[in-house]
Amino acid sequence: MWALSINRGEFRAALKLARKFLGVATKSLDVADPLIGERIMGVSLYFLGELTAARRRVERMLGNYVTPANRSHITRYQFDQRIVANIHLAEILWLQGFPDQAAHIAARNIDDAEALDHEISLTYTLAQSGCPIALRTGDLQAAERFVTMMMDRHSWHGSQPWEQWGRCYKGVLLIKRGDIAEGIQALTTALEELPEKAFHMRYTAFLGELAEPLGGAGKIAEGLKTIDQALAKSQTHEEGWCIAELLRVKGELLVKHAGEGAAVVAEEQFQHSLDQARRQEALSWELRTARSLARLWQSQGRSNDARDMLTLVYGRFTEGFETSDLKMAKSLIEELSA
Repeated sequence: MWALSINRGEFRAALKLARKFLGVATKSLDVADPLIGERIMGVSLYFLGELTAARRRVERMLGNYVTPANRSHITRYQFDQRIVANIHLAEILWLQGFPDQAAHIAARNIDDAEALDHEISLTYTLAQSGCPIALRTGDLQAAERFVTMMMDRHSWHGSQPWEQWGRCYKGVLLIKRGDIAEGIQALTTALEELPEKAFHMRYTAFLGELAEPLGGAGKIAEGLKTIDQALAKSQTHEEGWCIAELLRVKGELLVKHAGEGAAVVAEEQFQHSLDQARRQEALSWELRTARSLARLWQSQGRSNDARDMLTLVYGRFTEGFETSDLKMAKSLIEELSA
């Protein structure tokens, strides 16, 4: 199984470095240094897809960290440490099935970064949580505001990569608004210009965002090539946090392929995706895949099985019922129940 053949990659190496940092930090005279070590450990675990452990580390840091009066940690670590920790807490909460809490933390973090008047912290929170969470929850009005803010931020240091990253989000926004052709073109162009090695933590996810609409536009072979590229990068870097979604997208593309045996292979991809999401306790990815699998079963005359399976996943949510994923899941459950 692909999911079991992952090599040790960059994010595993980052975790090793984080452990070394934490070991040194515990001997520091600055009581905040071990807490920053906890934050670094949490971020590394998050990208590996170890969400429960990641959340525990980040929340421990936030619960005990006191920002220095002179904000010396910004000088030492480039970003405001509380803002960086909240960025990843928001991401983890979204993945674990708490979209309302995630959106609230992301928006509050942007306000805090603006109040701090620290451009790089603001840019980072827009890129790492503001834009992606607004897009995932379907709050396209907030997404447009955050994308615009991010693309304007590049002027702080003439930093073209930040602008290109913003253009990636702009392409995703266009796609989600239904401007498929324009969005595909914008995202493709931005990815071609994005310095992949510097931003691989989002590059893989952007490939997934591109692959699915390619299939919807009838470019199934191109979509499959793109998602295989994303899966290969995820494997190389051991980038576990988005594996479940990439596998789901591949399943969707195989359903559209409609070749001999495609439905069987698509269901295998969906089942692998569900296994990954459940192992990681990534309830939001699990819901997306459950909806994809439910549609496949519906087309095969298995509506009751589809309804029961999707209802069980949907029923584990306690919030976020006005977000796009949950609204679509509820609509499909009602359709399957009719």
